[in-house]
Parts: sequence; C-alpha cells; structure tokens
Amino acid sequence: MYRILPFAALILAACSGAEPRYLIEPPIQAASARLRVATLEVREVSLPAYAEASEIVLEGEDGALTQIDNALWADDPSRAVTLAIAEHIGRASNATVAAEPWPLEEDAQAAVQVTVAQMVARADGTVALSGQYAISSYDRVVRERIERFAISVPLAEATPAGIAQATGAAIAQLAAEITESLSR
Repeated sequence: MYRILPFAALILAACSGAEPRYLIEPPIQAASARLRVATLEVREVSLPAYAEASEIVLEGEDGALTQIDNALWADDPSRAVTLAIAEHIGRASNATVAAEPWPLEEDAQAAVQVTVAQMVARADGTVALSGQYAISSYDRVVRERIERFAISVPLAEATPAGIAQATGAAIAQLAAEITESLSR
C-alpha cells in the first residue's frame, strides 16, 4: 500500500497541472463539387516554425508573437491541418481524398501540396492564413499549377478557443478554394 501512495500522488500532480488543449476543427460544409480527378492525395502541409509548435500564439501590438499561457494545440498542427484539408475536400466533393501517405495500391490521380507562409492570430483581431498550394497530376489528368492564397477570418475573441475556431474557419476556406480549383 505504501508503494501505491507515492505513485498515485505523482499521477494526481501530473493531471492537475495539465494545460488545456484545443482542436483545429474546420466547419464541414455539405457540398457536392465534381472534381476533375477521382482520387486526390493531400501531402503534409508545411507550416512556419511558430505555427508548427504545440503552443498557441497571439501577435501583440508590437508584432511579437507570444505564447498564450496554458494553451496548446490538441494535435501536431501540421498533421491537424493536413487531415482537416483532406477531410473537408473529401466531404465537399465526389473524389476519394486521403492525406499522405496515400493508403491505396493505385496512385492518386493528383496531389495537392500546401505551403503556409503565415498562420497567425493577428493583433488586429483576425486570423491570417496565407501561402500557396501546388496541384500536381502524375498522368496529367488536370493541369498542374501553383495558386496563391490569402485568407483573413475575424476572431470572435482573442482566446485560445476563439483562435482555434477562426483557424478552423480559415482552413475550411482554403479547402474550399482548393476544391473549386480542382473542379475547373
């Protein structure tokens, strides 16, 4: 019994200091876009170092990015954004969509690679998401191209939950742009 007490105290101490974690959950919009590809691979999204970290940051008036106390992303941000884009495009279209690594034996007809230049909660009360995405097609089923994006979503509140919600909305807008581009 004496051996159990220190172990139980250690577990309770670890649980009591746990920081809240926030999901990046884009709102799912029902749609039925007809993509020009039947299968699409979403490659791992490239994020800037500050957005790749597990800490949620907020831009101050002086432009400095500061970690919000006791606020972490619930998942690795690159993984979460990649999966969110794949999920959103898959639900909004007729295509079979999966995040890399491609899980099927036959290669996907096309792939999208997103490179994010900025993903930040700004001091002006918005979440800014900008960068570019490249569409590649192994068999030239669709025209290969690089498109730039710049999305700004208002923050309902400058809290971790507000930042997570606005980030999710920005990712949903990006996924919708990619979906529209693949339907032309």
